[in-house]
Amino acid sequence: MKGLVFALSCAALLGLAFSNGNYLIGRGISDCTGAVAEINMMGYAKGGQDTSGIHLRLYSRAFIFSNRDGSHPIVYVSVDAAMISQLLKKEVMARLQALYGDLYTDENVLLSGTHTHSGAGAYHQYVLFEVTSKGFYEPSLTALADGIAKSILLAHVSIQPGDIYMSSGQLDESNINRSPAAYENNPQEERDRYEHNTDRDMTVLRMTDTQGNGIGMINWFAVHPTSMNNTNTLISSDNKGYASVLFESDMNDEAFPGEGPFVAAFGASNLGDVSPNTKGARCIDTGKPCDILTSTCGDGKVQKCIASGPGNNMFESTSIIAHNQYRKAKELYHTAGVKLTGPVDSRFRYVDMSKYEMMVDGKKIKTCKPAMGMSFAAGTTDGPGAFNFKQGMIEGNTFWNIVRNVIKKPSKELQACQAPKPVLLSTGEISFPYEWQPNIVDFHLLRIGQFVMVGVPGEFTTMAGRRAREAVVKTLKDDGYPEDTTAVIAGLANSYADYITTYEEYQVQRYEGASTIYGPYTLHAMMDIYNGMAEAMVKNETVKKGEAPPNLKDKQIALNFPVIYDGTPFGKKFGGVVTQPKANYQKGEVAQAIFWAGNPRNSNPLTTTFMAVEKLMNDYTWKVVYKDSNWETKFHWERTSTIKGQSHAYCTWEIPENQDHGIYRFVHMGHSKRAGSKKPDNGVYRFVHKGDSKRITGTIKPYKGYSSTFKVMKS
Repeated sequence: MKGLVFALSCAALLGLAFSNGNYLIGRGISDCTGAVAEINMMGYAKGGQDTSGIHLRLYSRAFIFSNRDGSHPIVYVSVDAAMISQLLKKEVMARLQALYGDLYTDENVLLSGTHTHSGAGAYHQYVLFEVTSKGFYEPSLTALADGIAKSILLAHVSIQPGDIYMSSGQLDESNINRSPAAYENNPQEERDRYEHNTDRDMTVLRMTDTQGNGIGMINWFAVHPTSMNNTNTLISSDNKGYASVLFESDMNDEAFPGEGPFVAAFGASNLGDVSPNTKGARCIDTGKPCDILTSTCGDGKVQKCIASGPGNNMFESTSIIAHNQYRKAKELYHTAGVKLTGPVDSRFRYVDMSKYEMMVDGKKIKTCKPAMGMSFAAGTTDGPGAFNFKQGMIEGNTFWNIVRNVIKKPSKELQACQAPKPVLLSTGEISFPYEWQPNIVDFHLLRIGQFVMVGVPGEFTTMAGRRAREAVVKTLKDDGYPEDTTAVIAGLANSYADYITTYEEYQVQRYEGASTIYGPYTLHAMMDIYNGMAEAMVKNETVKKGEAPPNLKDKQIALNFPVIYDGTPFGKKFGGVVTQPKANYQKGEVAQAIFWAGNPRNSNPLTTTFMAVEKLMNDYTWKVVYKDSNWETKFHWERTSTIKGQSHAYCTWEIPENQDHGIYRFVHMGHSKRAGSKKPDNGVYRFVHKGDSKRITGTIKPYKGYSSTFKVMKS
């Protein structure tokens, strides 16, 4: 292993003899799609929103940067996931340690989730994040950890000399503030400094080789990937993931998603109160605006207050917001002219946020044990909650207080610390069956010359992000950094501690304030931590790493049932066609075939393509022209009989207006499970995850089926 690392480093350094590149740069991309069926999605916390197929695959995009001599490598990874869990970070680091020893560690590897709400959940280690997912599901964790580690490996082996250029610009009509009542509670003089109540600036890094050829791009823009709403059950990377696919498709000569050398990441930033649903929140029964503070409609409830747009449905909206980000990123990429110079560096700390002390206005203040407020249960206008919870609740509710007390009555100390938040769940005071939310979280700074990433363990609101960025930049510049020093918020990084609002926004107790778990001074504490890390970076001093969070993997409870068996009707086979496509289609129409299918959980989602569209070529061979990774396709799985284990796979292709005419067919691939056999047949593919292998054994066989051919007609 050490020999491999040394050899790669020497190869990169050898290249420097023929180059004036300021940095060594590596980039890699890998599939990290998780459980395709029957596992609850992570993001909306909506029971029953279980995965049932693929719209867009999920990817991990990794970038490695180091000084010219190979020293101080840092790793930034943008992952198509709701967020990074502490357990996921630990699993990734274990894989990297096995490959590279201490080359890549917690201190120099930053993992950031894009925050798509349409990926499989059940990969956390704290109770609150696993409730709707029916506990822990190891294949979800494995798919993400394997994909992330592979993307870093690919970045490592691609390391080469190069340069990095930075630019920024404003992107309009692509985000709105979903909690304007809270934002308006920030000081008037502070708000007057900004034109909008969301960050509209996009920051882009362009990476080139020593000949000036583009090899990669990262950008940060604040918007929630919630264009796909909580009725969706198809895995999707949402607007940020699709923007990446669009950019990479341009740069990789129309290669299939995830398969080209150019890697483009659209990273998460301070998106806490920022929605892509630009038509705003309306009462779906009357069309009138919702109450600005409570997000309720005429019936006094939040369920009918839903934000939408800019399109007429979630797919159209996803496409519009994705294209907006893609076009702006491409413009800034080609005009990026600020060359990064200076060293590569990093600082990292673990901090117990349940009891952090600092001075605020001359007083010693301590943060609180974690707790969720009443308005947390109201959800957001991107995905409303349940029952009679409202946003902006600063008083308790007698009924819900009784329900809460059955779980755990919050202590007087906790209630006083969290005020004015009415505590719904005193998560920091509950340890059964194990911890409900983290006390210890990660803080990270990565530096490339005059550019700094502030890795934050949650969702900063617009103003919280502005304050944190400005504080870090001021600290750096006051101690000698260049005047053009720039910082970005790299959100949902390394661990997840919910939301971070300003003190003033917290007082309003919208959803974001109710989900700021360490109390009203959370942002004060985090800014104090980042300022200390920035000072240490400037002075070239180390920081105390602190006590690492616990590893709770062995305590996890898994309630997701395994796949027991698959079946087909008598005389039918897996991959057989239930419904054939039509004989002829016009461009712009939707073609579909339905197959008898096995459960997608039998398959390894990282190596199995569940559907493809093939075209008959002039030499009478078939060529794959679309896969389940393409925007134009949808793979949907549906259980038709639980007792018989029967299911259908719906393979759909939206035929582009510019598609070549000709003869096509659908292909469906998967794996079926026959119960009862303790050993696989000779030569068959076997994929059994840990949870299943303890309870249910069976033979898993691959299958493939083809539809009849159909014509795409000339226009």
